[in-house]
Amino acid sequence: MPIAIVAADTEELRARAHALRHAVFVVEQGVPEALERDDLDAGAYHAIALDHDRCVATGRLVRQAGGVGRVGRMAVDAGWRRRGLGGLVLEALEARARVDGLREIELHAQCYVEAFYARRGYVRVGDVFEEAGIDHVAMRKRL
Repeated sequence: MPIAIVAADTEELRARAHALRHAVFVVEQGVPEALERDDLDAGAYHAIALDHDRCVATGRLVRQAGGVGRVGRMAVDAGWRRRGLGGLVLEALEARARVDGLREIELHAQCYVEAFYARRGYVRVGDVFEEAGIDHVAMRKRL
């Protein structure tokens, strides 16, 4: 079965996304657990990449005021990186943003993946800043 990119629109699928986020952000990167989950999760659109029943990539889209969406919590399982899954999840989030009538997406990219987003049309806005103990840059893309 090929990888499927789907909406995490059930509690079970969201639990799989959260488990992957925990593994990547909390365990691998040392982000405090209290910062990884937030109140925006409940109202966000979550996209995941499934290998059979296993979540191997995830990201979320949060609607903000003024027709702007915010992509975040992008994570790919360590064994699945550099296979294009992050790009597929990002495409799914952008497609949802368009369906929802959003005109722009913003995100906070960890500095080491700035080029990943730049290749997909995101433009850096401002200087490097620290978030959850990790250097980030703000980026934007018009849809």
